[in-house]
Amino acid sequence: MSSADRPNRERSYSVADLVGVVAERQTYKNLCYLSVAFPLGMVYSVVFLVGFGFGTVLFVLGIGVLLLIGTVIGSRLLAGFERWLANALLSVDLGTTNGVRFSSDGLLATMRRYFDAPSTWRGLGFLMVKFWFGFVAIVLLIVFVTALSFLTVPFRYPHTEELFRINDEPITWTIDTLPEAALAVVLGVGLGLAFFHLSNAFAYVAGRIAVALLDDSSESEATPTAPMD
Repeated sequence: MSSADRPNRERSYSVADLVGVVAERQTYKNLCYLSVAFPLGMVYSVVFLVGFGFGTVLFVLGIGVLLLIGTVIGSRLLAGFERWLANALLSVDLGTTNGVRFSSDGLLATMRRYFDAPSTWRGLGFLMVKFWFGFVAIVLLIVFVTALSFLTVPFRYPHTEELFRINDEPITWTIDTLPEAALAVVLGVGLGLAFFHLSNAFAYVAGRIAVALLDDSSESEATPTAPMD
């Protein structure tokens, strides 16, 4: 192969990588994961706001203690669901332990095992981070809607596109010619590709966070031995 052919092949590979993201199955699995991030994050936020908020306020009455304990232990169930969701939609393979086993010493000892397990607190941390995943998903959705709006301009021009606002004043682009409509399509394609690549990048980050906080395959849930007197 001549040296003149190598740059052309390299360019073709880079273009294939840029456009090929649209045809990858994992891209749409990532989008499914991100699409449910906001509603799930809202649900978790409400659960923790009620559980920890009312639990703290009612702590002196005793019922608050039960509410706090129930919220922490319930977070393990939610973390288990998030582990399953990440395994199903992201390119990760999160393992789990057999869970906290019931202690023969009674209910209090079992509760202590739940609170001693590192996976309890790491899972709780992930659920709290999930709320912010939703905000990123909304920003990506805005990029997608903008791209879709540009792509459909040829079917609706003359058309005035609102680009953004400055001090509540809309900055618009009036598209009333065919060349302007063609330019809008080019911009739409660029934004669409950016949307897919940004979604994949953020899904990758979410997957790494899930691995760090939800992968319990190597964790021992044994209750720490009490120090000797």
